[in-house]
Amino acid sequence: MIKIRLARGGRVHKPVYTIVAADARMPRDGRFLEKLGQYNPHEPQELKNIKTESIAKWIKNGAEYTDTVKSLFRKHNIEINLK
Repeated sequence: MIKIRLARGGRVHKPVYTIVAADARMPRDGRFLEKLGQYNPHEPQELKNIKTESIAKWIKNGAEYTDTVKSLFRKHNIEINLK
């Protein structure tokens, strides 16, 4: 199963998360299929470079959001068009 989830990067006490499409069996910061955006909780514009077309493609093919990614998109009013 493919999940759209966060992968942690950055330094100690200054995390930067990458939104990725990854196999659910892979480790959190391990191998992924595609980078879909970035989340930096320490900046005013927290979400950057969100690829909504790619996210829509993964969702159409059966991928699922994790709860954290779903709440981030809801908080920032990001809507994915599944047309």
